[in-house]
Amino acid sequence: MEAHRKQITVYSKHTESAPIIYLPVVMGDGSEVYNRCLELGCPPFTLVAIGGLDWNRELSPWACDGTVRDAEPFGGQASGFLDELLNRIIPKVELSLPLPPTWRGIAGYSLAGLFALWSLWQTDAFDRIASASGSLWFPDYVDRASTAPFAGSPQAVYLSLGKKETKTPNRMMRHVLDDTRAMEELLIERGIPTTMELNPGNHFAQTDLRMARGIRWILTH
Repeated sequence: MEAHRKQITVYSKHTESAPIIYLPVVMGDGSEVYNRCLELGCPPFTLVAIGGLDWNRELSPWACDGTVRDAEPFGGQASGFLDELLNRIIPKVELSLPLPPTWRGIAGYSLAGLFALWSLWQTDAFDRIASASGSLWFPDYVDRASTAPFAGSPQAVYLSLGKKETKTPNRMMRHVLDDTRAMEELLIERGIPTTMELNPGNHFAQTDLRMARGIRWILTH
């Protein structure tokens, strides 16, 4: 299947070398998240928002059924998007910067949060990861992660979840809190500085602010 054409938007208000964070977005251009980061007083960094994704296909690590009957299935082609990110998007973006970044991170919300975390096991390209309300309920994800080695040496990981996200009739999603806590324990056991934050509301509450809080944490730890 032909890859979607990606929309890349770069946000930066600094002239010195600084961290760079890549953010796949399901809608919008990432400006809302970047503005929240500025409001939270984040230190200087570059945010690269990546839009135009086929969300269920390009961010799922392997194929499986949709979350409800007759829903779009997950295509399991995250490896293809990761390859595009590593070999096309990152080189092009970073070549355009006046100075190389001090370090590189990846962040994401929901299924993009799962993708960001999954990348730890696939590549050493990212030093820090922020997964906000990540879809860690994804079938077999935690079990597979627990037995697989990291591809690199991650420096910090941020996880978050809404307090009401488990209150759902959906069987696939209702154990997301247990899965997120299991992932937190796994990362800590492997010596990775990790935090998990519980936020008010369900999966769709204050999404830009939640993502910005995760970005601020990995920028300051």
